[in-house]
Amino acid sequence: MPSEGRCWETLQALRSSDKGRLCYHRDWLLRGEDVLEECMSLPKLSSYSGWVIDHVVPHMQENQPVSETSPSSMSASALDQIPKSPDTSSAFSPASPATPNGTKDKDESQHTESMVHQSPRGIKVEGCIRMYELVHRMKGTEGLRQWQEEQERKVRALSEMASEQLKRFDERKELKQHKEFQDLREVMEKSSREALGHQEKLKAEHRHRAKILNLKLREAEQQRVKQAEQERLRKEEGQVRLRALYALQEEMLQLSQQLDASEQHRGLLKVDLAAFRTRGNQLCSLISGIIRASSESGCPTAESQAEAERALQEMRDLLTNLGQEITRACEDKKRQDEEEAQVKLQEAQMQQGPEAHKESPASSQGPGGKQIEDLQVKVQDSTMQWYQQLQDASMQCVLTFEGLTNSKDSQAKKIKMDLQKAATIPVSQISTIAGSKLKEIFDKIHSLLSGKPVQSGGRSVSVTLNPQGLDFVQYKLAEKFVKQGEEEVASHHEAAFPIAVVASGIWELHPRVGDLILAHLHKKCPYSVPFYPTFKEGMALEDYQRMLGYQVTDSKVEQQDNFLKRMSGMIRLYAAIIQLRWPYGNRQEIHPHGLNHGWRWLAQILNMEPLSDVTATLLFDFLEVCGNALMKQYQVQFWKMLILLKEDYFPRIEAITSSGQMGSFVRLKQFLEVRCS
Repeated sequence: MPSEGRCWETLQALRSSDKGRLCYHRDWLLRGEDVLEECMSLPKLSSYSGWVIDHVVPHMQENQPVSETSPSSMSASALDQIPKSPDTSSAFSPASPATPNGTKDKDESQHTESMVHQSPRGIKVEGCIRMYELVHRMKGTEGLRQWQEEQERKVRALSEMASEQLKRFDERKELKQHKEFQDLREVMEKSSREALGHQEKLKAEHRHRAKILNLKLREAEQQRVKQAEQERLRKEEGQVRLRALYALQEEMLQLSQQLDASEQHRGLLKVDLAAFRTRGNQLCSLISGIIRASSESGCPTAESQAEAERALQEMRDLLTNLGQEITRACEDKKRQDEEEAQVKLQEAQMQQGPEAHKESPASSQGPGGKQIEDLQVKVQDSTMQWYQQLQDASMQCVLTFEGLTNSKDSQAKKIKMDLQKAATIPVSQISTIAGSKLKEIFDKIHSLLSGKPVQSGGRSVSVTLNPQGLDFVQYKLAEKFVKQGEEEVASHHEAAFPIAVVASGIWELHPRVGDLILAHLHKKCPYSVPFYPTFKEGMALEDYQRMLGYQVTDSKVEQQDNFLKRMSGMIRLYAAIIQLRWPYGNRQEIHPHGLNHGWRWLAQILNMEPLSDVTATLLFDFLEVCGNALMKQYQVQFWKMLILLKEDYFPRIEAITSSGQMGSFVRLKQFLEVRCS
């Protein structure tokens, strides 16, 4: 059928058309929503549809019977009659964007040649399709161009908007910073104003307080000046009183010497001379105690001076009374001699007569008819000689190593320092908790004295390093033992025994060290002799106080409590040495300074006038340490000694003890009451 043939030809034309051979690319989807919207919208008649109907369709209908002869000419003429716009011509031109390459143009030319041989209806349809494609392409190109322009406008708008927003942001930021700066500035100005106000307020308060403080300072300065003046006057008055007390003491000592000089008239006196001497010693001790108390307090009081003057006046009265007694005794002796001469003369003249009776002087008796023996004031000559020999030996030892101590050589100084440390450090390590270390300490000291090298401070030390090394070590070792008694034993009484047992063992093996120990002990504590130094005319008071054992620094005498504490420590060490022996030594050898020396010391102390506060302290410490050893050694004789101390000597101590010095007296009294009860 003809209609079926035309349909087939139409389909064949559509298949061979550019649309049928069109390749779809996915990048069309990326060109924008407008292009896709154009493709997906309902088909509409273009503005060229009227022209096609008016010109192409009627012409095709007229030439339809002769389509077999020249179909290509009709289609070409129809196409030529289509008005060409600039866009259309550009679309069909070789340089059109729709023909990006030569391949597509070649296909179109081939397709155009094929259209020449097609039927008019195919040509018409093909022209419509081409027109539609051209129009659609033009619209797509225009839409794309508009879309690009719109996008460029949007980009420019967005860029301008972003630039404006950035400017606004910068302006807001700058405004905010300016506002913050203004706020900060206002806060700082406000704080500054407040600080200035507070500062002004503080300045006002400070001026007010400074004014008050200045007033107080002026008052305090005036008060200080007043007190300083009063203190100066008090010190001047105290110095005057102290010099007066020293003058009184000097006069008292001179009167005491005069009292001792009256011993030569002992045979003429009917009174007990010992009573005068005892009272004189008591008065000397009293004024010495007043001076010590005044030195400790720093300012003698008027009462102390008055008491010292009363004691001196009593001493003067005592000496005056003794002088009167001596004068009376001399007169009585002279009168008695005259009477005897007269009696002899009468007997020569009268061969017979009543026999004259001579009256013999009554012997001085104490209470109960018991004879009171006089006590010594000075030490025995033999004891004094022994004391002097020890001091001479000590001085000779010092002179021996004088070259070592005064040497300027650095090596000699180093040797001296090492030897001193090697000698003194082991003694310092002796304590009550030493235990088994005592033997180690003893062996180290013994090795050093024997010339063997010992370790000290990480170095090997020996007395053979210097010819004077042994003398130096012996002297320093003895000095250290006594110093330990003066310091360690004075603070810890139980330390006397471990120190004493080491000292006794060293004394036994090295007798010269023992002699030096005694020399140092006697020099620092003369009561260990026993020896009571006497004040000599022309002697400085400080030198005399040093002889008594006091420590004098910058013309200031140490306190009495400290003095008694040191004396107690040294006496305790001495009492421990005389009764202890080194347990590892030779037991067959006798003790180099045993209990017989303790018995001698106790007997000589009881034969000497007691000293206020000192004698009671020394007796208590000595008996407490070695009283048991003396009792075991001497038994009944020791008990007799204690009874003599309690009944005869103790009242003498009580008579010279003032109310402020009762501590040592009470301790001794309680000790004797417990032992002798």
